[in-house]
Amino acid sequence: MGDVLAGIHATWEFESDALVIRFERGNRTPKLFHVLRERRIPYEALASVTLMPGKRDTVVLHAVPRPGADPLMEAAAGQLAEQCDPYRLVLPADRETLAEYYRDELRTVLAPRTTAAWDLAAATEASPGSVEADAFEAGAFDTVDVDVTPAERFLVAPPPGPQAFKAYDGKASFDGRSEVAFRWSSTGASSEKWKAGDQFFQVRDLCGVEWHSPDVLGGHLRLVPRGGEPRASQPDRDPASVLFGLGYGPVHLSLPFAAAVLAAIRTTTDRVPARVAAPGADAGAVAGAVAERIRHLGELHQAGLVTDEEFSAKKTELLAEL
Repeated sequence: MGDVLAGIHATWEFESDALVIRFERGNRTPKLFHVLRERRIPYEALASVTLMPGKRDTVVLHAVPRPGADPLMEAAAGQLAEQCDPYRLVLPADRETLAEYYRDELRTVLAPRTTAAWDLAAATEASPGSVEADAFEAGAFDTVDVDVTPAERFLVAPPPGPQAFKAYDGKASFDGRSEVAFRWSSTGASSEKWKAGDQFFQVRDLCGVEWHSPDVLGGHLRLVPRGGEPRASQPDRDPASVLFGLGYGPVHLSLPFAAAVLAAIRTTTDRVPARVAAPGADAGAVAGAVAERIRHLGELHQAGLVTDEEFSAKKTELLAEL
């Protein structure tokens, strides 16, 4: 397409094979966007695109990534606040016609890969009050073309390394390639962590990353080792985790960190899908990975992007992997 669409906090540029998102750095722009700066999203990484009414005389053009395509969204696992979603472009309401044009253009690009078109009127009946239901009632859209096929590898580049942030009980750092380090704070770390000493993890020895947003109680970042060694049930006692707290481990630093580590794990394990444990991983890790994929599928189903039949069929397929 080769066009540029400027919105609030971001600009979308439509290249022949990718959507380039450039984020503004204003005072009201989410800090996460300041860190991300620019992202190149290949069209093959997108599942769908929608247009719906926003708040205060705005409309929202929303590109939805395929499951498994973007390490940032995989690490976030649905925990990002709506205003921090890097795939949402907010525009003044008087630009709705222009937004409709680009929505339709993107749908044309995605059409050869989409699996089906579902009527949102039926899809949202089970979830009244949802954003999609409200948008449908407002006449924002009537059908959505969706590619629900999980990507076999990350299609979007991860945040570049090195990465580091300060957590409540220590400092986390990642060299961008092979090693993650946790160095404990003298005031916040538990006795279990102090006894274990500062921790250094080789990416090749990890099979996943758990990120729980610092915006909610109990937020933490936890590394998942291969081999299934016993772990402390609580993150504050687990030397493979750092705790978030008020002013510590903010989203704009900890989430890119988690995404960068997750992408490095994928690369180190020869691009084994992030939500599937690598050969030799313990049965518990495999079950956890499958459960996470089913959870993500359930989100698509609840949002009206997957029919009951598609959800049941895909769930059965995932359960067969156990």
